Amino acid sequence: MSTVQIDAFTAPQRHHDQTLTAQITQMIEHKITGLGLRPGSRLPSIRAMAEHLKVSRFTMVEAYEQLTSKGWLQARPGAGYFVNARPALKDADVLSLHPPHAGQSATGGNSNPPALDVSWLLESTLRDMGGRFNPGTSALMPKAWLDAELLASAIRSVGRSSCASLMEYGNAQGYLPLRISIAEQLQLMGIAAHAEHNMLITSGVTHATDLALRTLAAPGDTVLVEDPAWYLVFARLAAAGVRVIGIPRTHTGPDLDMLEHLVRQHRPKLFFINSAVHNPTGYSLSPRSAHTILKLAQEYDFHILEDDTYGELHPGGAIRIAALDGLERVLFTGGFSKPLAAGLRIGYIAASAALTKRLTDLKLLSGLTTPELPERVLQHIMASGQYSKHIQRLRQSVDHARHQAMEFFKPLGLAPDPAPHAGLFLWLNCQQDSEQLARKAASQGLILAPGRLFSPAQVPDTHIRLSVSITENPEALQLLKSLLSQA
Repeated sequence: MSTVQIDAFTAPQRHHDQTLTAQITQMIEHKITGLGLRPGSRLPSIRAMAEHLKVSRFTMVEAYEQLTSKGWLQARPGAGYFVNARPALKDADVLSLHPPHAGQSATGGNSNPPALDVSWLLESTLRDMGGRFNPGTSALMPKAWLDAELLASAIRSVGRSSCASLMEYGNAQGYLPLRISIAEQLQLMGIAAHAEHNMLITSGVTHATDLALRTLAAPGDTVLVEDPAWYLVFARLAAAGVRVIGIPRTHTGPDLDMLEHLVRQHRPKLFFINSAVHNPTGYSLSPRSAHTILKLAQEYDFHILEDDTYGELHPGGAIRIAALDGLERVLFTGGFSKPLAAGLRIGYIAASAALTKRLTDLKLLSGLTTPELPERVLQHIMASGQYSKHIQRLRQSVDHARHQAMEFFKPLGLAPDPAPHAGLFLWLNCQQDSEQLARKAASQGLILAPGRLFSPAQVPDTHIRLSVSITENPEALQLLKSLLSQA
């Protein structure tokens, strides 16, 4: 644990349009966001800072307390004030959702985007690259790894069946046979989900996340997220007006000491977590982490939203908190867009019977029912027994590509350590400002996701999230190697 040198701070001005307290808080915030103060660092004591800055102790107490209330600092009784692992998002720090200005391209020549934000990343990932490169950040599987004929065959079979029910809205919870199939799949993981009492079909995991957030949190409530984590959720949380606090993610799960301290201090309503095959690191939760998280949720009365988007890429035996909890405090969500077909847009959420009723009511109020036609198509694939075989083949393709990517980056000293044993992504420390690297790559047609986007604090970072599918394109891989060597 390091202590910040007191010489890093300069005294506020006496004759200024801002108060002494405001000047001090802004100075410390600026040093945190500029990476001058690292997470976990201890600040000088109130007495020492007051003497150094030539202000009263009352002024320093007020400044430290304001920074603590905003989430920039943590107050530890008897120990002092520490830089928060990841401060809460403020309204001014909400992830930018604005696309590049007119006439500016994400991939064209010397025209770099003005801001590498969430909107730019989403648009660039979905952009037709003309076959030159696979986006290095893409969360989608390459078409060669998927089974278009499996999908086409299911569509033809459903088309030949009776479509009378499609003339109506359908069941609010989703197509019952599909709910039964998904519940059976969850039961194999040890998650006690009943198709009629605990299952709700959604339009993908994003929809499920939105319903859970709107049901369980109100503006001003505290919501915990992992850091790093899925970047899209940060913008959604900020738009909901909740207070977002990041918990550092390790290879065994969240930092448990930090989690316990922040839970005790902020009393969150909700904790978002990837247990199996974490996005973006690929690591999975240890048994100790899972038990500790659930124990804290029970003791401090908060819910857990467990995102299993990439869980099917795990070779087996992954820990799910929902299996330990019995869906009392855990809401478990997953989807089929990644492993099967993005165009199906089918996800689900499993929760207690009471919560499922509330989630279903909100789904009805915000968009009525989800389309039954794609739900029937997915049900046909699952009932035929072909889905599990497809997942096995897909996992083999992903694992092969990940091993190839790890071997490629080892000589460069960039391979993650320890190596993730599952998943589509590598969380690479490229040992340079990853946003600048992403800008250089974008100018040559390769889309990379800078680490800053995966943190609720949005501070500069040296990591990139890289899809192992880049190994399918040797030209793109060599371009990335060239860019990395220019650091």
